Amino acid sequence: MTRLISICVAFLIAVPVWAADIDADGLHTVDWYQDTWKDLQEDFETAKDQGKRLLIIVEQRGCIYCREMHETSFKDERVLARLTEDYFPVRINLHGATEMVDTDGEALEERAVARKWGVMFTPTMIFMPPEISDDTPAIRQAVAVMPGAFKPSTTYDLLTWVLEERYLDQSEEDFQRYHARMIRERRAEQAD
Repeated sequence: MTRLISICVAFLIAVPVWAADIDADGLHTVDWYQDTWKDLQEDFETAKDQGKRLLIIVEQRGCIYCREMHETSFKDERVLARLTEDYFPVRINLHGATEMVDTDGEALEERAVARKWGVMFTPTMIFMPPEISDDTPAIRQAVAVMPGAFKPSTTYDLLTWVLEERYLDQSEEDFQRYHARMIRERRAEQAD
């Protein structure tokens, strides 16, 4: 009986710690997500005024891959620094009913925007360019889209690749080749 009570007490102590990073919609909360009205035209202007790039992150309740990203990649010091210093991350709920405004000015619920964009996997990171058009949906303007959970090194390399605008000329080094080169360079540094 004492063991059962101990287990119950341990569970009750652990639940608030686990639940602390989950909001009422069942999505992860972090202090670097931008709390906005989800008007992507306004969010873009705010990001630009701050010298940052707009990054849209689509998540959903109970997503084990979202949890993996939050517990590994997003906690990596390099990834976190890049996310907070260079990007303006706005979270969208794949099944959310909150009204938002796409970059083309169309007002829809989050879930309708996700369908419009063809987002089927979470997390999905949508990287916006330094300039946007106000008559084109965000997904058609995105310079890169990362569907799914990736390790910290892949996430960091994509954040850097986009920030350095390497997507403009992929004839010599697309992201996969860039990432492979970064892996080789990191291994060489560790070997020294």
